[in-house]
Amino acid sequence: MKLTRIPTFEEIKLVHDRIKPYINQTPVMSSTAINEMSGAEIYFKCENFQKVGAFKMRGGANALLALTEEEKAKGVATHSSGNHAQAVALSAKNHNVPAYIVMPENAPSAKRAATEGYGANIITCESTLAARESTLEKVVAETGATFLHPYNNYDVIAGQATCAKEFIEEVPDLEIVMAPVGGGGLMSGTAISTKALLPNAQIIGAEPKWADDAYRSFKSGKMQYNTRVDTIADGLRTNLGEYTFEIISNLVDDIITVSEEEIVAAMRIIWERMKIIIEPSCAVPFAAVLQQKERFVGKKIGIIITGGNVDVNNLPF
Repeated sequence: MKLTRIPTFEEIKLVHDRIKPYINQTPVMSSTAINEMSGAEIYFKCENFQKVGAFKMRGGANALLALTEEEKAKGVATHSSGNHAQAVALSAKNHNVPAYIVMPENAPSAKRAATEGYGANIITCESTLAARESTLEKVVAETGATFLHPYNNYDVIAGQATCAKEFIEEVPDLEIVMAPVGGGGLMSGTAISTKALLPNAQIIGAEPKWADDAYRSFKSGKMQYNTRVDTIADGLRTNLGEYTFEIISNLVDDIITVSEEEIVAAMRIIWERMKIIIEPSCAVPFAAVLQQKERFVGKKIGIIITGGNVDVNNLPF
């Protein structure tokens, strides 16, 4: 099954069954201290305990499984600063498929090392989207590999949607479901699953002010692009794709932006109070809750912790 349109929830259920052998069912955690601090009842879906340390394994696994045998024989290719790179690399390794990963020169060293460890062929490029895309085009032309887009791919979106599906099946009465927004694959999948299982719940994205294309696109109704991407939340430095923009525009209720200082503060609270390793990108939705406490007070909130692949030698606190 290869999806050529927005996935339905029935298809997402089939996808979940297909990828279960290749993913972890990650835990849901909460913290009394964080609930008291926020005035809300918050549940965290901890994808930092997912294989490759991030939710991206879900989409990567499904996108590879959707390929034909002929496509698999030629390999897969993608561009990524880290988590999608690792997901594609491990999925390719699981099925003896060649993987070609274009990574920007400023990709976190821990993510690059892990991608290499899964046996992928890494091609380094300059740290711009244009360089990523042009380098990838050359790789695909030379190898015949299939490009697995990090988020603008319906099979990837369907894989990411399984995260919210699991989450809501475990905590079925959430009033608000939140996720960070980068390229929008997770946010899109989260919105589809949440609408199907909790039609009355609010779906809210969160984004850094320094990479706020999704916020501006959502508010204007037209695709906007980042003018700067130097946010500490390295997983959110990408722009929305046409697929994810359409889904988010139709299904998401709001997007909140937060400052770099708010991201770091929220990240530190989760490290200190919950004793778990999370990336800066994961802290963005919790930062939004802290920024707008009066909006969220008394609410039962689900937040997806997207990953834990952080360079512990280069923490922001």
